[in-house]
Order: sequence, then structure tokens, then C-alpha cells
Amino acid sequence: MNTYATNIRRRACRAIAAVLAVLPALGLGAGPVESVDRIEAAAHSYVQSLLPPGATETQITVLPLDRRLRLAQCGSVLSAQLPPGTNLGARVTVGVTCPGPSHWAVYVPVVLESRISVLVLRHAVARDARLTAADVSVETRRTAGMASAYLTAVADLTGRTVRRSLAVGTTLSVDMFVADTVIHRGQEVTLVAGGPSMEIRASGRALSDAPAGARIQVQNSSSLAIVEGVVESSEVVRVAL
Repeated sequence: MNTYATNIRRRACRAIAAVLAVLPALGLGAGPVESVDRIEAAAHSYVQSLLPPGATETQITVLPLDRRLRLAQCGSVLSAQLPPGTNLGARVTVGVTCPGPSHWAVYVPVVLESRISVLVLRHAVARDARLTAADVSVETRRTAGMASAYLTAVADLTGRTVRRSLAVGTTLSVDMFVADTVIHRGQEVTLVAGGPSMEIRASGRALSDAPAGARIQVQNSSSLAIVEGVVESSEVVRVAL
């Protein structure tokens, strides 16, 4: 296991030790106990269900729980979820809960890694630089998190400015860049809803600046209703019906 995962495991062990310290007070030490393997499997299956289709390059590693953990055996299917407001990233903590009479919860640390082709800097670059194919090479690397967090093709450099100075050999991730603003506050845009068989269009006014792919609020010019959609281009915002 690499240093990154080892550090996560150490922190997880300290957290589990804190849970073990309060178990006697909760009366969870007597009677049949829940299988730790089953708890870990529930966390793994849940994270697997969150991966986008075709994400075969992503490896899920559940950091082992302390085998001394004694939770009352759950008579129903274990429930798993991410804490509210948490996104799937390089490291997540999955809450596994017994919804049955036992009513317990334990938090399982999970690490995500991907082996993918990524863009790597050929030389150091300064803040606010705009990169081209001459500045990068394509290499296969094992990276923390999901493939979607990284730039994987030269075309991904278009419309982005480097957020901070970066060293030679840096694996380029999306959060290292600022996307160009393509829609500006007060701009007239076209609201589009529907699909290939039926499409509805309306005029609106952007209520903030936004890059391509970002969510933005737009005021419908006719109804004055405020709707939220995704920026498709410098003129179009797609909204859900």
C-alpha cells in the first residue's frame, strides 16, 4: 500500500479506536456480532454503485476496519451512504448503518485510485499560463481519485488558464485550472429544454458569470421566473423540463 493509503489507514484506525472506546457503554458487546467483512463489503458496493458507467480504470480500496469491532448483528440489509454534501473523491468516508432493531452506524474509509492516460507537464509553468500540446506529454499513471478529475487529452487544455505555478512532471487535474467565462452576468441567452424529439426554446438573462459546463441561474424573459441550467455554450443554457 502506498504512503497516501497508509496515512489514511492510520487515521481510520484512530477513529475506530474512538468507536471501540464507547461500545461497552452502548451495550453492543454482547450477543451475536455483525461481520466486519460484511460492513466493508457494503461500503465497497455502495461506492461501486456511484461510479459512472465504464469507469473500469477506477480501483476501490476499502481500508480495513479494526477486527475487534463488535456491533450487534444486523437482521436486515445494511444501508450505506456518503455524509451530506460529500462528493466522490480520492478519499471518502462511507457511513454504514443497520436500519433494523440494533440501530448502529460505523464509518468506513475508502480510497479511490485510477490508472489512466493523463497530461503531464514537460516543464514548469507560471500562474495564468495557457497551455498547448507543446507543454505536455501523455503518460499512463496511477492517480488518486476518479479519471474525470484529470485532463486526459490535449483538447482538454482549451478554454483553461493555470490557477497557480506548477512544477515539471505535474499530473494535470481539473482543479489546477480556471475555466474561461463564456457567459456573463446580464447577458441574453437561449434557454433550451427537451430532447431530440421535442425541444423548447426561450429567451433569458444570465444572473451570473459562468464557464462551460457550470450550473447557472437564468431569468426567463417572458415569465420572469428564475430557472437553473447547465451552460452548453456561450449562448445556450440547457434546463430540465
